[in-house]
Amino acid sequence: MADQIPLVDYLVLGDSPHLVANECTNCGARYFDRRNACASCSGLTFTKADIVTDGEVRAFTIVTPWVPGAAPYVPAVVDCGGTSVRANIVNTEPDAEHVTLGMKVRLTTFPIGTDTAGTEAINYGFEPAN
Repeated sequence: MADQIPLVDYLVLGDSPHLVANECTNCGARYFDRRNACASCSGLTFTKADIVTDGEVRAFTIVTPWVPGAAPYVPAVVDCGGTSVRANIVNTEPDAEHVTLGMKVRLTTFPIGTDTAGTEAINYGFEPAN
């Protein structure tokens, strides 16, 4: 198996891929980027929090690029146990018949490229849970 690296620091690969957020120890607000202070309460300390891998689509749009050969895609906001995660909906048709508000989804990972040393970059998205 080739070496793999996550596209983003907050994606944990392995047997059970999942996302990890920085959680404010004062108010519980979660962030995927590095923070010096909490935007919600100005707290200064954070702990790592594993994010559940099942979620529900709260908002989405269907993007149809005007570039020849480019495929439509579906960026979405997914509620994962109270944490909002932004990601594309994958492994389904990119249309309003197959992607709906309230749709149950689960985290999935997929390779997006391999460098000359054979290391695969891995991204994440959400796919229909059924």
